[in-house]
Amino acid sequence: MSFGPTVVASRLVRWVPMTSISRGARTAFGVNAAIAWLGVVLTVVLSGLGAYTFQTIEPGLYGIHPEGLAGVVSRLSDTASYFTIWSNVVVAVTMTLLARRPLRTTALLRTLRLDSVLMITITAIVYAVLLAPSTEVVGWSRLTDPILHQVTPAVTVLVWLVYGPRGWISGRTVLAALVIPIAWVAWILLRASVIDAYPYGFVNIAEYGVGPVAATVAGILAFGLVVMSIYWGIDTALCRRHARLSPAAEIS
Repeated sequence: MSFGPTVVASRLVRWVPMTSISRGARTAFGVNAAIAWLGVVLTVVLSGLGAYTFQTIEPGLYGIHPEGLAGVVSRLSDTASYFTIWSNVVVAVTMTLLARRPLRTTALLRTLRLDSVLMITITAIVYAVLLAPSTEVVGWSRLTDPILHQVTPAVTVLVWLVYGPRGWISGRTVLAALVIPIAWVAWILLRASVIDAYPYGFVNIAEYGVGPVAATVAGILAFGLVVMSIYWGIDTALCRRHARLSPAAEIS
């Protein structure tokens, strides 16, 4: 008997009812959520307090703020505009929802689940490839940077591989999952038009121009599609494996 992705996904619902998940899965989702929230909350609090060690800032990038209370809004606005924070928040919210019982399977939750894995994967890779080589980690960043860029990504992908939920990725979900990353791009460009500063050097239009930055962003989005395709393929393969092993797969 052969199984297409749609058939496999529909039969998977019979194996693991989406109104109930195992205690082990809920525990894993809860731990994943706690780690992501820890990274986000610590970063926001430390940023608001101005506790991060000041470093020389490349012209045109975030990081220039008034000292003390006068700089709270500016610091928090910058913090909330990093893709790293967006991705960790998506993970934290999604895993919190998944840890709840009963579990309501909605198109939004399916999209957020894919976004949580996609965005945190891009965060880890872009940080490792483009940012870490030129970033000196000092002070409180030695605590928060590993949580945001390494621990949360690793745990999130591992939890998805082990606990899924399976059969949630489709062509429609893939397209919907691009909305949040594109919204982030729109936000940083809109904000840059007001404050003339950017979160990362590779999106600095003032320095590199519209064309090169657009090409870089398009390349990252295209990479995101590749990542989602890989996760989709893994999900389909795991669904098929589960279908072969589960007696419920013979139910018509």
